[in-house]
Amino acid sequence: MDIFDNYVKAGKIASQVREYARTQDHTGRSLSEICNDIEQEIFKKGGEPAFPVNVSLNDIAAHYTAVPNDPIIVKNTDVLKIDVGVHIDGYIADTAVTVSYDTKYQNLIDIAERALDEAIGISRSNTRVSEIGRIIEKTITKYGCKPIQNLSGHSLERYTIHAGKSIPNIWTIGHSFNLSVNNVYAIEPFVTTNDGQGVVYEGKIKNIFGIGSRKRTKEQKTDDFLEYLWNKFKTLPFALRWIVNEYEEKEALYLLEILVKKKNVHAYPILVEGANRIVVQAEHTIIPQESNTLTITK
Repeated sequence: MDIFDNYVKAGKIASQVREYARTQDHTGRSLSEICNDIEQEIFKKGGEPAFPVNVSLNDIAAHYTAVPNDPIIVKNTDVLKIDVGVHIDGYIADTAVTVSYDTKYQNLIDIAERALDEAIGISRSNTRVSEIGRIIEKTITKYGCKPIQNLSGHSLERYTIHAGKSIPNIWTIGHSFNLSVNNVYAIEPFVTTNDGQGVVYEGKIKNIFGIGSRKRTKEQKTDDFLEYLWNKFKTLPFALRWIVNEYEEKEALYLLEILVKKKNVHAYPILVEGANRIVVQAEHTIIPQESNTLTITK
């Protein structure tokens, strides 16, 4: 199987799992149950999670995943963003959906989906990403809402979710770049209400981790743990609940704290809307071709 086939297969699985997540009634379920359920669907379909499923509620825009036995229960008033990543041999497809059981937020969700469709509609080889940002912002503001200006889409590479290039959700002046043939990009509008700040800030919770350096700490137990993490996840993000079958939770947390302090491991904080307003998200992964653009997560 070649690289392109791996991306297409990852995209197909991600799409199927996203739609499975969209159609479930998550009210009354714990975030642990939701994460485990969705990740098991990925495995059942022949993929592997590219990162812990993000289940970010309400004003949390991104980067929340369940801790082991997470007690948080989804209520029928919640807005739940479900961000799914699938990889085949390190080749990643990234997609997201927002679900809400309160009809007053459906318009916000529809606007995010519309902005995503409009952005993909102009995304071709050599499209300037500043133009993609302009279309996203124009679509969102036309309906009286705000884009989250400091969140963006991103390029993807093998075993790397954020591969160094950003696709803005607002019109930007200055540094930009053109989409390239056969490169892989995630486009993901984040939308909040008109009375939101339209920016996110880092919160205190950090439930997602990723290896930043394999430099040895000279502490045998910590180095063994780091090697275990590398063999299991490489450079992909991971969650504590993914390692508690091999390590006792208290010990794993202790070793993670050491590795974070030594900068071997990065801990990703949740991202919270500045005025604590509801945030919604929509996302697809695309691969521009010579004459068209393939949306692998459709």
